[in-house]
Amino acid sequence: MTSSTDQPVFPDTESEQGREFITLFTKSQRRIYLYILSMVPHPLEAEEILQNTNLVIWKKAQQFEAGTNFFAWACQISHYEVLKFRKKRSRDKLQFSDEFVTQVAEAVKENQDIYELRRNALTFCLGKLRKKDRELIQRRYQGSHQGKEVAEDLGRPANSVYQSLGRVRRTLYECINRYIAAESLSHE
Repeated sequence: MTSSTDQPVFPDTESEQGREFITLFTKSQRRIYLYILSMVPHPLEAEEILQNTNLVIWKKAQQFEAGTNFFAWACQISHYEVLKFRKKRSRDKLQFSDEFVTQVAEAVKENQDIYELRRNALTFCLGKLRKKDRELIQRRYQGSHQGKEVAEDLGRPANSVYQSLGRVRRTLYECINRYIAAESLSHE
């Protein structure tokens, strides 16, 4: 998918392989960003690295083998982009070693499936909550609302809100554990 002038050529949207590549690319953006963010301390730096990673992914689209793990392939590219970014910023005094960053990257890659499973479990379990419980959790964890602020907004005593949040968190915790156990059994 590169021309003789080495300019990136977008995947062919007419071919099944091209459409699959675009789907995988699009679905993986958040995960790739989070992977990069695990190796750099600032979200804006992670976004810059993600953009560089995306350019390389597009340039190398022809090299991706359909049926293989797109996320692992993209992570390898993003890992090199992180190292390049760090090298450019090597004058910064407070930096982790490349070896440490590589170890963190490997740990994140190894645990990515469980993170994704837990995220899916949370989404599923939030959907099973009663509407008022889901709204309470959303009020507390979307944005930077503290429990006291939520209590004031709802016109309820803070202690009552904290007890309700504790009950809903326990419900979510138990639901997530059941979901993960059921998924683990279905893959045996």
